Amino acid sequence: MPKLSAAITRLPPQTQNALIALGAHLAVARVRRKESLRSWAQRIGISVPTLLKLESGDPGVSIGAYASALWLIGRDGELARLAEPATDSAALELDVRAAKALGARRATSARSAAAKRAQKNKADE
Repeated sequence: MPKLSAAITRLPPQTQNALIALGAHLAVARVRRKESLRSWAQRIGISVPTLLKLESGDPGVSIGAYASALWLIGRDGELARLAEPATDSAALELDVRAAKALGARRATSARSAAAKRAQKNKADE
């Protein structure tokens, strides 16, 4: 039996649940299309046992197999949108924090420069 990668053994429970739901949804899509396990597996390019693992949400199944299954139901385009920068709220929050920090540094620098100019003007008078 192959050794499981750390990414699989440390998979967060909510991520595992999402894979289980994805597998179940793909199984429903296959059944609704009246496709057999064998024909669906052949179309994806995997074995029937691997398809069964995919439909159960096994994280050891390659993302390529999941992507091919999504392609079969016309949903593979969704993959590119999963991590769109525009919808990455954590990164957007970091960008906002960085912009605020930059603004604060610039404001402090501007006040300091203005104070130095004022002192210089007083000294020149």
